[in-house]
Amino acid sequence: MHARGKRLFVGIATAALLTGGTTAATAESSPAPTPTGDGAQALCKRLPKIDNRIDRALKRLDAGAGTRGSIARLQQRVDNAKSAGDDAVATYLQNRLDFRKSLLPTLRQRQRDLTDVKTWCQDSAEGAS
Repeated sequence: MHARGKRLFVGIATAALLTGGTTAATAESSPAPTPTGDGAQALCKRLPKIDNRIDRALKRLDAGAGTRGSIARLQQRVDNAKSAGDDAVATYLQNRLDFRKSLLPTLRQRQRDLTDVKTWCQDSAEGAS
């Protein structure tokens, strides 16, 4: 590398360090804004979409073996892998099946919680927007 190239490189590196230092100092001096509310208005507004999403997920999980994403379909795939002697595939699919089954109680609990939120939104002024 020539002397001129070295000076150019050192100059660019110095400028980058100085610029990076000022942005870091600026970021530290201006803290992120804190939330002012609990987001109830936005939650009440999005309630139908959230409810619809949970209903679709539960319907898909509870569907028969002909529906992609259902527990029954994944169970059938596990059974097929076991009968074919594919132990590694069967283990992998069984772990996925266990996780998918664990989603059911969580989604049902969220559905119950959402029912309480819906009642709260109707009773308060938050849902009137």
